[in-house]
Amino acid sequence: MTDTVAYGLAIAALIAAVFAGWHTLTERPFGNSLFYVIGVLEIALVALLVGGIAALSMTTRDVDGVLFGSYLVTVGVIPPAAVLWGIAEKSRGGTGVVVVAMLTVAVLCVRLLDIWKASHV
Repeated sequence: MTDTVAYGLAIAALIAAVFAGWHTLTERPFGNSLFYVIGVLEIALVALLVGGIAALSMTTRDVDGVLFGSYLVTVGVIPPAAVLWGIAEKSRGGTGVVVVAMLTVAVLCVRLLDIWKASHV
């Protein structure tokens, strides 16, 4: 796991959060454009999951595998859960949940990097 991957995904999640926040502020319902943005992010997070598991299996670093793996899975599960909640909730709260979820994904991506580097564990 590199700094570029972690920070790149965190920035992508922040962009999705800003876009969802714009939907929330303008009282727009969860729409196709927001779905596509989160879908692209989810594809990147699935690639991170696969790459992270592969890297974990080949590394000689002192990485807590269970913690790292649980963060990888969690960061991949949050966007689909947020999408389902955002679609089900027709009020402003639906896109508000997506904002919080994307901010959480951004933080978890940076935390994954910390775990990978075995700092602040």
